[in-house]
Amino acid sequence: MRAKRPYIVLSFRTTVEAMAWEKHCEAERIPGRLIPLPRELSAGCGLAWRMPPEDWQLWQSRIDPAAYDAAAVVEQ
Repeated sequence: MRAKRPYIVLSFRTTVEAMAWEKHCEAERIPGRLIPLPRELSAGCGLAWRMPPEDWQLWQSRIDPAAYDAAAVVEQ
């Protein structure tokens, strides 16, 4: 069985916001990927952006908090 590790998960209010975020991240080369919203979280549109915590620390100061609904740590 694979060991779980922590990830930062950003949730979005709408699917349009999630898709726009994915496009923005590709253009800016922000690491991560769009995933279904984990069961532990109940918010937004059902899509989330997942990235390793070390990448979150590098990018957090350059990411506009208005671009996403909430950030949480989830083990996957």
